[in-house]
Amino acid sequence: MKVGLVGDSLTEGRPGVSFSKLLMEKFPDINIVNLGKPGETVKSLHTRLTKTILTTDYDLLFLWIGVNDVYSKMLKMQAQPVVKNQEEFHEYFKRVLDLVTVSPKHVVTVSPALVGENIKNEANKDIRELSKIIESLSNKYSNVCFLNLQSVFEKYLSEATSSDYISTGIFRVMIDVLFYKDQKRIDQLSKSRGLQLTLDGIHLNSVGAAIVAEKYAKIIENLLVKTNTKRK
Repeated sequence: MKVGLVGDSLTEGRPGVSFSKLLMEKFPDINIVNLGKPGETVKSLHTRLTKTILTTDYDLLFLWIGVNDVYSKMLKMQAQPVVKNQEEFHEYFKRVLDLVTVSPKHVVTVSPALVGENIKNEANKDIRELSKIIESLSNKYSNVCFLNLQSVFEKYLSEATSSDYISTGIFRVMIDVLFYKDQKRIDQLSKSRGLQLTLDGIHLNSVGAAIVAEKYAKIIENLLVKTNTKRK
């Protein structure tokens, strides 16, 4: 089986703890290809996919994009083009879906998770709206299913105490990338900032990474069961 992970820095696994590495450790016999790119937005991903054609033999493809279309607007400098509004997000996400659903047998769209661990902040309200768009579009494709990670994270945070910390300085983010690569150090910094699931309000600590890996793994395992049943 070949599994592709399309997304931004959360998928690439920097800064923070990489959920894709956890998946690779859990499924050593599965070819898991990490196609995450830091700073990726839905518009920049569309550009990337039009320039680089996806490999045609993926059995399963996860598409996790959208957080930077909210988060990047909070940064002083934007590395990639960001959609102007929800209508433009809808337009570009559909274009991306049209590209990624051509060859893989199964595609899973994943909702953006968090912009800050205060689930009532304005940024997370915007994330909720993008998630609705993603789910609505996903329902129109026969080989696509939707994973609502935001609801999973929100449920966890509703039963925990977390701070409002969000890294919005490019310099601070770069320091985290360069100097916080070890899981123990990442979790220590996360704790010092009063966070539960993330390093900086966006990127994952070990708890957040484990949750994402567990949700992805369940989908992979279900597909493996179906594949093995068909072979019998």
